[in-house]
Amino acid sequence: MAEHSRTNVVEGTPLGDLGRRLATRRTQLGLSRRETAERAGMASSYLRYLEEHPGAAPGTGPLTRLAEVLKTTVNDLTGGTVTLPPGPGRAARAPEFTELSPEDCRSLLSSHGVGRLGVPTASGPVIVPVNYSVIDDAIVFRTAHGATPSLAAGCQVAFEVDHIDDAFSQGWSVLVRGHARTVADPDEERRLAARAYSTPWAGGKRTMWVCIDPYTLTGRRIRV
Repeated sequence: MAEHSRTNVVEGTPLGDLGRRLATRRTQLGLSRRETAERAGMASSYLRYLEEHPGAAPGTGPLTRLAEVLKTTVNDLTGGTVTLPPGPGRAARAPEFTELSPEDCRSLLSSHGVGRLGVPTASGPVIVPVNYSVIDDAIVFRTAHGATPSLAAGCQVAFEVDHIDDAFSQGWSVLVRGHARTVADPDEERRLAARAYSTPWAGGKRTMWVCIDPYTLTGRRIRV
């Protein structure tokens, strides 16, 4: 299971849902277009066509071979599972369940993405997704004043990230517990904005920076 992109191997501009999924998945695995095509028994020009033409409609055979090479499923490549939560597959036979070292946790956490923030509220704890960055070992995200994630400021919180590989019934999760604080210094706000991996996916005016300083970091992995 590849957890990080080893190199930037996206050639051309992937277009359409299938093209973007193909290019994203092979980049996650560190495969060039040529390597992927050779392993799938097809011409590189055909894979380029699939990635760069929104109307491309390959048959079951090519899709099945690509799914095998990319260690995923035809449903994932064609978007058949986009509205489902991760993990609908069945458990693998004899899975290995292990603890992650702090170094592994930091490495997985720093890959950036979307995490789940546990926030205390007046009516009880709430879990909300936020897209985050890791800067100087702290988890930072941008939100709007009054929004649920903003309630984390000044509290002890839990923050969780994970990856689920449905094709192989394996994955990992990292749990962070720490203190959340509001970033009030304008210079620090500018520094975070310059180094953040992404702007908020939700869009809109989100000018409040929240920083989580971890005090415990634990993780688990399920491997086949």
